Amino acid sequence: MPQLSLFSAGTRPSGVRDLAGLLCGPGRIARFGAGDQARLSVVPLDAGRVPAVVAACTATGVPVRAVTTATGEVAVRSAFRCDLVGLAADWLTGGPAVKTVPPGWQLDGAALRLWALVAGRPDERGGYLLLLDPQAPQTHLPLLAATTRLGIPPARVAGGTALRISGTRRVQRLVELVGPAPAGVPDGDWPRCWGRRAG
Repeated sequence: MPQLSLFSAGTRPSGVRDLAGLLCGPGRIARFGAGDQARLSVVPLDAGRVPAVVAACTATGVPVRAVTTATGEVAVRSAFRCDLVGLAADWLTGGPAVKTVPPGWQLDGAALRLWALVAGRPDERGGYLLLLDPQAPQTHLPLLAATTRLGIPPARVAGGTALRISGTRRVQRLVELVGPAPAGVPDGDWPRCWGRRAG
């Protein structure tokens, strides 16, 4: 059995800070009123992943529910909560709040697992894509840097709106970091090596 990295998902209990993985992709966080509460929301890449996203968020101590947006997409959304204020403070800057990766932020397996869950897919060439937020281009280069620091240096593809992890060693490390596919997520949608499911 391969040795788990200290950065792998599952090496510590899930917590609110792991929800930063949703913000790496299309997730949004918004402050309310005086800023003493915040709400997190995300539209997963595939509506079929919504139950797994709900379960993953609930495991961090932040219950969420599925809602239908005005455009007909299925989103996952929390209530406005005090325990999300720290995450909002880290990831929002400026007067009109802009999503920004915190300086020197350390990506780990738990956050990476949530990123893959809401915005990851195989590229049919043996690599894996982590989609970026097209509405937050200021996050793209810092996320590339954070992914590189984690030992899985990616390439920017799809017009710069996705990071591609490729090469046997990098994909193996990705598999080790994110752990096995969450319940309900098809094997083919999750990072894997040699045609096998992670884990």
